[in-house]
Amino acid sequence: MVAYAIVGAGAVLLIAPFYFMFVFATHGRNEIFSSPPPLWFGAALWSNLQLLVERIPFWSNLWMSVYVATITTALNLVLCSLGGYAFAAYDFRFKKPLFALVLGSMMLPSFLNMIPSFMVINALGWLDQPKALYIPGAAGALGIFMMRQYIGSAIPRELIDAARMDGCGELRVFRSVVFPLLGPALGTLGLITFISSWNNFIGPLIVMRSAENFTVPLALRSMQSPNNTEWGALMAGSAVAVLPLLIVFVFSARRLVAGLTAGAVRG
Repeated sequence: MVAYAIVGAGAVLLIAPFYFMFVFATHGRNEIFSSPPPLWFGAALWSNLQLLVERIPFWSNLWMSVYVATITTALNLVLCSLGGYAFAAYDFRFKKPLFALVLGSMMLPSFLNMIPSFMVINALGWLDQPKALYIPGAAGALGIFMMRQYIGSAIPRELIDAARMDGCGELRVFRSVVFPLLGPALGTLGLITFISSWNNFIGPLIVMRSAENFTVPLALRSMQSPNNTEWGALMAGSAVAVLPLLIVFVFSARRLVAGLTAGAVRG
C-alpha cells in the first residue's frame, strides 16, 4: 500500500501542471492571478483563442510544427534504420571506432553545436527555412543505436543470409526482409523523434526569423513580455499544442516500452 501511495502521489504531481494548464486556458489573466486561483474550468476559452490568433499567426505556427516534426520523423526512420542495419549486419573496417563515435556524440551537451550549426546553416543560405530544422536532425545517434540493438537481437542473421542466397541485392534485403520486421523499433523511434522535434525550442530560436515560420514553442514564447503577457491566451495555445502529443502518447505508451526493451538483451 505504501508503494501504491507513493506512486499515486507522484502521478498527481506529474498530472497537476497539465490540469492547471487546461484550466487556465479557460480563464482570463485577472482570474488566473486571483487568490485563490481557479481550480475548475471557466468560460473564456473562445476569447483566449481569439486573442491568441490576434497576437501571433498561431495556425501557421502549428502547421510549421506539424510539417517539421513529420519530415524529421520520416527521415530518422529511414536513415537510422539504414545506419543501424549497417552496424548490425555488416563487418567493415573501423566499424567499432565509428560506432563508438556515434555513441560518443550522444554524450555531448546539445548547446555545444549551437554556434557551429548556425554558421553552417547561414553559409548554406538556409536561415528562416524549414529544412534548417529537419535536415540537421535527419539521423540521430540515439536512433542508430536503437536500430542496431534491435536488429542485432530480434532479426536472425540466417534470415538475411538466406535472402542473399536467393539472389536479393543488399537494398532489397533491407527493404523486403529487414524493414518490415522493425515495427516495434520504428514505432518507438518515431514517437521519440516526433515529440522531440515538436518540443524543440533552441533550433527554431537560432535559425528562424519570420513569425510565420516559428514553430509552436517559439511562437508561444514570443507572446511573453514583462508587463503585457496574456496568460490565458498563452495557456490556450499551450493546451492546443500539447493535446495531440498527450493523445498519441496515451495510445502508444505500451509500444514505447516494448520497443525500448526489445534490444536490451544484446551487449
